Amino acid sequence: MTCYTYILQCKDGAYYTGSTRNLDKRLEEHMLGLGSNFTKKHLPVKLLYFEEFDRIDDAFYREKQIKGWSRKKKEALINNQKDALKVFAACKNKTHYKKL
Repeated sequence: MTCYTYILQCKDGAYYTGSTRNLDKRLEEHMLGLGSNFTKKHLPVKLLYFEEFDRIDDAFYREKQIKGWSRKKKEALINNQKDALKVFAACKNKTHYKKL
């Protein structure tokens, strides 16, 4: 089963990162205000980016990793700017997640 990590942009420009087993259903939930408390208060949302995984724990790990990134690093990922991602990767990230 395919699982996903995704990034949404809210109406105020904020980014929301999540993971799910069913991307279409989850996006519908977000748009209906059922997805999360954060997106419910910042509707409408727009899908900007997603990655596919074979396992939900890998998708969840990636979600936590991206949530610890700066806005600029997320934008580099969204815009497929590999050189910029390398620059940001060299910077110290305040949030670290150990894969279990």
